[in-house]
Amino acid sequence: MKERKIPEPKPLFVERIKKLLTEKEDLEEYWKIVKIEPVNSIRVNTLKITPKKLKEKLESYGWVLNFPWKDHPEIFVVLGKNPTGKENEILINESLSKLEPGELGRSLEHLLGYYYIQELSSMLPIIALDPKEKESHLDLCASPGSKTTQAGAKMKNTGNIIANEISMGRMRILASNLERCGITNTIITKKEGRDLCKNFENENIKFDKILVDAPCSGEGTLRSSPKTYLMWNLNSIKSLSKLQKQLLKNAFLNLKIGGEIVYSTCTHAPEENEEVVNFILNEFEDQIEIIDFKLPVKTRPGLTKWGEKIFKEKVKLSKRVYPQDNNTEGFFLAKFRRIK
Repeated sequence: MKERKIPEPKPLFVERIKKLLTEKEDLEEYWKIVKIEPVNSIRVNTLKITPKKLKEKLESYGWVLNFPWKDHPEIFVVLGKNPTGKENEILINESLSKLEPGELGRSLEHLLGYYYIQELSSMLPIIALDPKEKESHLDLCASPGSKTTQAGAKMKNTGNIIANEISMGRMRILASNLERCGITNTIITKKEGRDLCKNFENENIKFDKILVDAPCSGEGTLRSSPKTYLMWNLNSIKSLSKLQKQLLKNAFLNLKIGGEIVYSTCTHAPEENEEVVNFILNEFEDQIEIIDFKLPVKTRPGLTKWGEKIFKEKVKLSKRVYPQDNNTEGFFLAKFRRIK
């Protein structure tokens, strides 16, 4: 794995990461991996093809595949392909060459919706939420549709999904991906998330499962999007934290008794993660419980302290996913159940 040149991170960001990763070796591993491009990972669309059949098709192109999570055979990592001896081929090692730029996205199988190109950690929220057939499911911040299509496949196109997106441009991308993947149990809505939830509450519409994959500062996406270094600022984190709390609060009110909700972000910032979890636990007290869940990656417990802020002990049940632990992007997840 070759390191890339990346923008210089802002001093305050560096300082905050030091507070999160207090062991020297851990911190060094973090800064090392964020300079390396993420792996090419795809998710088989089981509505259209079996993992076995897609594996055969992709290997016929000389692609070399790896299967990172034994309990999830629909998830592949494309390590590279068998060298052909072409001059412009970029070799990874003696037996492996890189895919050409865009090769993963222009294959016939991708265009037919047999697979979805999706970063490994991005697949975790739906694995955690585990939507079932015939359930009602709300995806509050749905575009570009990676998690919506994943949920649709798990639900086998039964039940119903409301996929919400506020931007018309991103809504078109969402609709395109749903169509390509053959997802037919989904209604797309265009509304600010908080207002949509209030409308559902007024109409007494409740869901079995809700995903709030919230807009965030993206600190976990540095490997795929180094420009995040340049855009990062503390004011944005504080502003996003307020939005995330309102989104999660309003979404929770649309949950059936016994229903479950997953809150996730692709950032490391505690203000957008544990602080939001702590807020929702305080807000609903005896109506809500935070629940433990298993993921196919190494996770670290949620923080109970950040600076002068002290969070509830149960916030530990949320999960931090660091890139150096799993060769993925960074992520954060917490799962709740409505009990009253």
